[in-house]
Amino acid sequence: MIHQYQVTGMTCSSCEAKVKSALLTVENVTKVEVSKEDNSATITMDKHIALSDFQKALDSKYQISALNHNEIKEQAKSWFETYKPILLIFLYISMITVLIQLKNEEFNSMEWMRHFMAGFFLVFSFFKFLNLKGFAESYVMYDVLAKKIPLWAYVYAFVELGLGIANLIDFNPIITHSATLVVMLISIIGVLQSVLNKKKIQCACLGAVFNLPMSTVTIIEDGLMIIMSGIMLLTLI
Repeated sequence: MIHQYQVTGMTCSSCEAKVKSALLTVENVTKVEVSKEDNSATITMDKHIALSDFQKALDSKYQISALNHNEIKEQAKSWFETYKPILLIFLYISMITVLIQLKNEEFNSMEWMRHFMAGFFLVFSFFKFLNLKGFAESYVMYDVLAKKIPLWAYVYAFVELGLGIANLIDFNPIITHSATLVVMLISIIGVLQSVLNKKKIQCACLGAVFNLPMSTVTIIEDGLMIIMSGIMLLTLI
């Protein structure tokens, strides 16, 4: 991906070199060409990078702006490409669990949530098992329990598998949903800390198969399971 930018504030060859050097330090940038005569920078990158990230890398005397592309559109496109795997998984699980409801005379929201949770845990545990060691190494970087007990990073994949099967066969709903609530509440603590502290680390939700950054998407993912398990518990008590 190549984008052109306007860079103001360059007055000499030294400025040109400083701008080029600074832009090359930005993650995912592979090549930079800078011209003080044209006040421009042509940047080659592995994926779209936010304009704010470039500005942070530059000295305050230099200002960078997009020339031939819509920054908002490119960011939206980049966001979708980054999270496409997890979005497709949620779409597939949603479609399948809704289709299951066609056998009922009316939509059963409790059954739908149970099936959705089953699909969620089974699919996500599957990706973790593809590279269990890789998942554990990523998970221990941010999960509060795994940091203290590294073995938990390995056990967690099995817990997700167990929760998926338990929801699928409707095993002791109170125990299943209580366990889900506790496990996901512990999980979301580390996620919240990482996102709020703006740590750039890999999210281990899909194991080590996809390089997904930790973000609000991970919070929503964990939060959804917490909400669903909480609702299911309230209906049983």
